[in-house]
Amino acid sequence: MELPFAGNPTLGTALALAEGSDDVLLLETGRGVVTVRFAGVTRGAGFGWMTQPLPTREPFVLVSELFAALGVRHAILPIELYDNGPRYVLLELETPAEVAGLRPDLSRLSALGSVAFVVFARSGQRWKVRVFAPGEGIPEDPGTGAAAGALAAHLTRQGRVPFATEFVIEQGAEISRPSTLHALAFGDAHEVSLVEVGGSAIIVARGEFTAY
Repeated sequence: MELPFAGNPTLGTALALAEGSDDVLLLETGRGVVTVRFAGVTRGAGFGWMTQPLPTREPFVLVSELFAALGVRHAILPIELYDNGPRYVLLELETPAEVAGLRPDLSRLSALGSVAFVVFARSGQRWKVRVFAPGEGIPEDPGTGAAAGALAAHLTRQGRVPFATEFVIEQGAEISRPSTLHALAFGDAHEVSLVEVGGSAIIVARGEFTAY
């Protein structure tokens, strides 16, 4: 299916289009124009920051069903659904070990609909994250740029991270594809005004398609 917005593909596309080390690119998505700026591009690799669509939010009502599917008993913060193109349900656990040890019932998660479940915990100055989206054909995602933006909005709104403060997300280790993302949000407790997510991208192949 087509997504209105997705973080990692947006960053990768921008790198493929970038021509200079200080390029700023504007990419039009189904959720508006995304700006990507690079802090240097060398030999098909670079670190870029992208603005993201501001997410809408609403309470998530199927809490008991979610707990049963994940095999957990409680969460720290209110469980909310954020929509910035994809839809994400965010749930904070006490420790990174709890997040790492999750063995969710993917069939039960899939029954909750076309939504991704972002489970996270603070790990020192970083955040341990896992993202499950079996209802969208993705048992577990190793790196989710759009979810990082939703998480930035959620953590700042809830006072877990100060506004305008960069934090680091670690994801994907459990499926042997570790990734690192950077995120921050601007605004106040009443309104998030800007979300940015950063990460590294590397071009690993080039080719051509010829239509007949």
